[in-house]
Amino acid sequence: MPNDPLSALNPAEIRVLGSLVEKDITTPDYYPLTLNALTNACNQSSNRDPVVAFGEKDVVRALDSLREKSLAYEFQGADSRVAKYGHRFDKFFDLQRPEIAVLCVLMLRGPQTVGEIRGRTGRMHEFAGLGEVEAVLDALILRQALPLVVKLPRQPGLKEQRFAHLLGGVVELPPPEFAANQEPAVVEVRFENERLAKLEQDSASLRAELADLKRLFDDFRKQLE
Repeated sequence: MPNDPLSALNPAEIRVLGSLVEKDITTPDYYPLTLNALTNACNQSSNRDPVVAFGEKDVVRALDSLREKSLAYEFQGADSRVAKYGHRFDKFFDLQRPEIAVLCVLMLRGPQTVGEIRGRTGRMHEFAGLGEVEAVLDALILRQALPLVVKLPRQPGLKEQRFAHLLGGVVELPPPEFAANQEPAVVEVRFENERLAKLEQDSASLRAELADLKRLFDDFRKQLE
């Protein structure tokens, strides 16, 4: 990761960096961002998962860390009364616009399917189709110097696999969505059914082993007669 492949960004740094990247592309007339504008961008309720409530001090701490890692900078021009902040994300990782768009969505919205990525990057880059998104993801996964994306294992109850960025280090799998959206009783019954099915499978295996032992014992007894 920045300056050190083992130096992962924390969630606040990822949110601040992703917000800077997004606003650079979608609202260039207002970029670089003031501290107030950047804080509001981080705390948006739309196009964010999870939604956060950062204070300006949280954003300043993240900015200071990102600046130390050469991923952000402070700008104060002659015509500006307050400091403004920008990112060096694209230059640091040598990224093109399609790659930036994909990573920005993953930073701001968490793991996504190919279809979700295409649908949510429109304001930053218009992908021709899912194949183009997949090609960009493959390139980010196969980067020799430092892979930036990983393809997550398919989770129970989900039809498509998701992709996640690696800027924060090892990715922890989120809980299955289908379980979170169901009544507790439904989840409990399904868990109980799975447990009973396993018990039945174990019982069948034990019966088979006992039958084999009985057969061997009968064969041995016949040899002694």
